Amino acid sequence: MLTDVELEFMVALWEIGKGSVRDVMAAVTGETKRAYTSVATVLKILEDKGYARSERQDRSLIYSPVVQRADYEGRSLKNLSDSLFGGTPTALVARLVDNEDLTDEMIQEIKEIIDTRIRKDDG
Repeated sequence: MLTDVELEFMVALWEIGKGSVRDVMAAVTGETKRAYTSVATVLKILEDKGYARSERQDRSLIYSPVVQRADYEGRSLKNLSDSLFGGTPTALVARLVDNEDLTDEMIQEIKEIIDTRIRKDDG
């Protein structure tokens, strides 16, 4: 799994598709401004971990994601379900739906997603 900082940079990379260190710096939406060398180091770590790749263009490295966002989200939710909810996705969903911050509209959206999945599995 990615650290918070690594995930912040991956989100930026997923948003822009590909870019230089400066492009990623500009796309990061966090409150903390980071030095060029820090961003370059984290991008190198992401590359070493297999989440990103780089190509040299002129005198810059251009980074792009290797792992798709949906794949990472799926793995993260599976990991969360396994580690915090005993591998029971229903417990994770129950906790999510029990969250008082959810609006009626959000709950309706969740219901529609579940209904769509049920129809897909049935037919």
